[in-house]
Amino acid sequence: MKFLSTSLLLLFSISISFAQTDKKMPTYYEKSNFLGTPKYDETIEYCKKLSLESNLIKFTTYGKSPQGRDLPLLIVSKDGDFDLKSIRKKGKVVLLIQACIHAGEPDGKDAGLMLIRDIVITKTQSALLDNVCILFIPIVNVDGHERYGKYTRINQNGPVECGWRTTAQNYNMNRDFMKADAPETQAWLQLYNEWLPDFFVDCHVTDGADYQYAITYAMEVYGNMAPEITKWTNENYISKVEKLMTSGNFPITPYVQFRNWYDPRSGLISWVAPPMLSQGYAAIQNRPGLLIESHMLKDYKTRVTATYEMLKNTLFILNSECKNLLRAIKNADDYTASSVFRKTQYPIQFEPTSDSTIIDFLGFEYEGVKSDLTGGTWFKYSHKPITYKIPFFNKQKILSTVEIPEAYIIPPEWLEVISKLKTHGINYSVLETGDSIFINSQKFRNAKFRDKPYEGRQIVTTESNDIFEKRYFPAGSVLVKTNQRNAGVIAHLFESTGPDSFLHWGFFNTIFQQKEYAESYVMEGMAREMMKKDPSLKTEFELKMAMDTAFAKDSEEILNWFYSKTPYWDSKFNIYPVGRILDAKEIDKLKMLK
Repeated sequence: MKFLSTSLLLLFSISISFAQTDKKMPTYYEKSNFLGTPKYDETIEYCKKLSLESNLIKFTTYGKSPQGRDLPLLIVSKDGDFDLKSIRKKGKVVLLIQACIHAGEPDGKDAGLMLIRDIVITKTQSALLDNVCILFIPIVNVDGHERYGKYTRINQNGPVECGWRTTAQNYNMNRDFMKADAPETQAWLQLYNEWLPDFFVDCHVTDGADYQYAITYAMEVYGNMAPEITKWTNENYISKVEKLMTSGNFPITPYVQFRNWYDPRSGLISWVAPPMLSQGYAAIQNRPGLLIESHMLKDYKTRVTATYEMLKNTLFILNSECKNLLRAIKNADDYTASSVFRKTQYPIQFEPTSDSTIIDFLGFEYEGVKSDLTGGTWFKYSHKPITYKIPFFNKQKILSTVEIPEAYIIPPEWLEVISKLKTHGINYSVLETGDSIFINSQKFRNAKFRDKPYEGRQIVTTESNDIFEKRYFPAGSVLVKTNQRNAGVIAHLFESTGPDSFLHWGFFNTIFQQKEYAESYVMEGMAREMMKKDPSLKTEFELKMAMDTAFAKDSEEILNWFYSKTPYWDSKFNIYPVGRILDAKEIDKLKMLK
């Protein structure tokens, strides 16, 4: 009760201050009568002006885009302390807020600039900086932001003009957090892993159906985050932010995705975000990540105001929950780096269950009519509000787990994979001399490639069998021990079954192509000799001919099958180059570069 009373008082003061548009340093958005959003140069100019006005704000950059634009960052810290070690020593929570990763969704940029102004310049929200240091990236996707115009988001109600969803290289950065192909993502990951923010907010605008909520959210509370942090997120953050937003006339609900697209009556579904998404990546880093989704059909002023309130309430909670959150994170990091963690079954894939609970959903009356244009269903929404009782499918089951090994070892020729390790803040060592060690790996079969490129990659799915063998790794091979706080990230990158593993994204696709073949004039005679010498091979062949009709009709495939049984067969074909070291004693005997 004390929490709510304090919150309501704070919200009352905020509502008064927020209504004042003549305050010092109005933003471009406010001066446009809440209809416009600033372009890149105007945004940078305002950020620099903020830093000149207050010694509590530092404007800096953390990289460059392919088109040569600086990637902007505001650091906001009490007492003008911008030194990470000093901030950590003081026990502050580091909060990273980012906007415009989808640059046509600028709500978080305008809300964030106003909030920082109100914290530091007008000082109406100055208490929000007491126990929190803010990192604010107003524009993540700077090149896409400058693909600026009136016709960028067909489903979106304002601003008048805005940027484009993807980067200049056509990457959707919110699919890139693991493979890190975009230079902007690589710079972001280096910043993230340098600061390791304790709480992360990614501001978006949603697509989908019509409903009453101005804002919805998603957080990783379904099994892919450390249990202690999941508990804190549910009990100490979500329950409080929902009350605060409702009391401020902005009720919120979990991210809206209907079981049947566009159809609210079919019920809401939840999911575990894969680590290619921002909040999924934060989760496997042992950090809570908040996805804010303002509602695209609401006018721009409503959306920005709702985003402002969500950011402000988040800061309010983090200030009061500072010690609890930091304690949960430290415990999670210690646990992930421990030998106990490596002996557990780490969940790596999930899927929704059919279990549900009935919730109230603030929607609008609608009807689905058959389109005389397309033959599909045309959902037509009214403006009449209605509260639906709908099922929320908010339970997940673990689809697969892995036992994390003592280390992964990668041969030196896989340069692109190795280059990503530093980007992700992963520590590794390099073999000074080659050696043979016992490892566990996989032999793949039935590799299938997506028929179209996805985010610049040819995604592959496979079946596999475990293999255990003594394998030689040459000098220059890279050893990645898993006694690190980011062991979850390491596992997701190297476990072949991971939804965003290097293997899944096609970094190892060359291993799936056969490069040597046997001519028929050689194999026809050799096959007969092989069966004559080995009756069991003849039995195996006859069984395959009987069971696989496609194989039985393909003379080339038959001869290739016999070729695969010879010593001439490529021993590396379909073999995962990455080794899993299960016994720490194997690591001890390796000679590493100093």
